[in-house]
Amino acid sequence: MGDAEDKQRTTTGRSTSRDVARLAGVSHTAVSFVFNGRADGNLSPATQERIRQAAAQLGYRPDPVARGLRRSRTAVIGLVTDEIASTPFAGRLLRGAMETAWHSEHLVLTVDSGGDRAKEDAAVAELLDRRVDGIIYAAMSLRRVRVPEGLHRTHSVLANCLPEDDSLPSVVPAERAGGRTAARLLLDQGHRRIALVGGHDDIASVERLRGFRDALRAEGITLPREWVVRTGGEISSGYEGATRILDGVPADRRPTGIFCYNDRVAAGALHASTRLGITVPDELSVVGYDDQEHMAAFLTPPLTTVGLPHRAMGEAATRLLLDAIATGRTPPATVRRLACPVITRSSVGPAPIP
Repeated sequence: MGDAEDKQRTTTGRSTSRDVARLAGVSHTAVSFVFNGRADGNLSPATQERIRQAAAQLGYRPDPVARGLRRSRTAVIGLVTDEIASTPFAGRLLRGAMETAWHSEHLVLTVDSGGDRAKEDAAVAELLDRRVDGIIYAAMSLRRVRVPEGLHRTHSVLANCLPEDDSLPSVVPAERAGGRTAARLLLDQGHRRIALVGGHDDIASVERLRGFRDALRAEGITLPREWVVRTGGEISSGYEGATRILDGVPADRRPTGIFCYNDRVAAGALHASTRLGITVPDELSVVGYDDQEHMAAFLTPPLTTVGLPHRAMGEAATRLLLDAIATGRTPPATVRRLACPVITRSSVGPAPIP
């Protein structure tokens, strides 16, 4: 606060800290103490209150640019993502990041690269030119990523992705634990003949299958090879995979539970069971993954699923970044894995009696 603010008033008409000081009958320094967080111990509570009332009356707000220059910070963090527009989960991650930053008096400047590496590098360069305090790089599907150029020049954290060179801290879903959780939803209902449908060779698919096998192995259950059907991640993938496992198989030899790679695959499995005349959950239980908005809760029956913690990832990555900014210390390049919550609906029931 000071000359920069007074100069700004001449062009914008905004009230300045000196206006507040005059109205409150205090020194300009006293106003500075209040709005720089140094009032306690220097000013009485009554004086602080008088200054705040004067500021409210004048509609005064400290100039964030001037304050940032004094603190060598801008109170702005950057968030670079690969595919905001094409994923149903982006809004959750962004809301988590933005609200966490807002509570710490920071704004989030977001750039969508569309998955273009050159745009990612350019976006990071632009954010650095604007002197953001730090940057979050977020991928909308879990994968290993090339760290964009420039991220090592500031405080940086990755969300929902892992660096290829293990050079930066990251916050990701606990996918293997999520696979165990999904299996337990079926095991705890007495299911012992359980199949897995859908998925690719990506990190999420591999980790979910590992967790799924962990849980079955702990119960002494061996998963038949033909009951792991890797058909992809779309509705058609679930329909194809479930049909392959269920069609023409006697009830006492087919799975009583199916764990699906994601909710779209689960939707396809539900369609297949309906066509085959197999009722869910009486004859077959189905578990999804992701808790996809506008889908999982509206299937027939509504889908029991394991959620992805996108909002929690946005919150955790932002807190990690803000801590680094506040302390000036770069956090270790570790991986923080967040629990995937269970959303219980109606697609899982007790295993049918043989």
